[in-house]
Amino acid sequence: MRHSQNDRAHSCPKIADLFAGVGGFSLGAARAGFDVAIAIDLDKHAVAAHKKNFPFAKHPRRNIANLTGNDLLRAANIGEEKLIGIVGGPPCQGFSTMGHRRKNDKRNPLFLHFLRLVAELRPLFFVAENVPGILASKYASLRRDALKLVSQDYHVVGPLTLCASDYGAATVRSRVFFVGIAKRCGVKLSPKDFSHSASNQKNPVKTAFAGLTPSVRSTWQTEKSSWRRVKESNGKYFVAINRFCESVGDPGAVERFVEKLEVSGFFGTEHRADIIKRFALVPAGKMDKTSKFPRLSWNGLCPTLRAGTDSSRGSYQAVRPIHPDKDRVITPREAARLQGFPDWFQFSPTKWHSFRQIGNSISPLVAEAVLNVIRCKLFSGAS
Repeated sequence: MRHSQNDRAHSCPKIADLFAGVGGFSLGAARAGFDVAIAIDLDKHAVAAHKKNFPFAKHPRRNIANLTGNDLLRAANIGEEKLIGIVGGPPCQGFSTMGHRRKNDKRNPLFLHFLRLVAELRPLFFVAENVPGILASKYASLRRDALKLVSQDYHVVGPLTLCASDYGAATVRSRVFFVGIAKRCGVKLSPKDFSHSASNQKNPVKTAFAGLTPSVRSTWQTEKSSWRRVKESNGKYFVAINRFCESVGDPGAVERFVEKLEVSGFFGTEHRADIIKRFALVPAGKMDKTSKFPRLSWNGLCPTLRAGTDSSRGSYQAVRPIHPDKDRVITPREAARLQGFPDWFQFSPTKWHSFRQIGNSISPLVAEAVLNVIRCKLFSGAS
């Protein structure tokens, strides 16, 4: 039974998701027992997709740099005492080793603004996620200035480098986390708390793709044509990623999944004949020398999925892995499976923005594991 908004609002502690994107952090938080009261992002496509999946959250399009703590509370329509936590992944492109790593990238200070809002609102905890590149020595002063904002009121654990494959996702995506617990809570966290929540069992590409049709037509270019049936599986991965969560999910998408096992995101890609021939020569686990696209291996893990650039930075397409058997790049739904998103989870109705949203997102499996640790520490004994 899916409870009403009021049921969840009264039973779950509230959090804010900043730089929320499509909602990987939000989904992990909801599954860990938190209520996502507000999700803020500046990208209109991300906001639209997040609204579909989290219909009861507030969704202001705001620039975090210009946002005050009071602005956030007003937009969320809650009081300061009800905001338990703040989570988010400030834009990482300026820090990424895949990009130019510009020290003066205008997005870099958003990490500081994230912690400024934490300092203003003083929730019980915060979690900030970013790429490993943020640990480079050139950003030492930025990290120091940002963490200084919360050092008086919070015990900070991190930087912690966590790999998505250690938490069940079929990708080697590594990310850095800074976790803070308010000193007034009287509890502390250690890096061991998070390493203990990791799993020794890896889920390879074969496990992640179970039940997905490998035969994707290049003509499937519209959102309507991207809906296809999947096969139900009793495997642990299929069951784990497709768990439902109260008040989360687009009702129409959930209904199609439950009643017909229909899911979206099977967008095809039209490759030229010479590219198809070139892809055919790439062995599993190797890379196409021209495009630099890697071919996935059924028994291996996917490399880090990337987002590409937005229109303000040239709209460059990110590297998209080649299917293990088929001579084509993977679909957004296949990418979502690799990251650990549910089949009923909705992305943009366009292929371009779907890939960007998945590539920009934290794996919800990692987010859930991290936030489960925090919830257990703060509310031991709570169900």
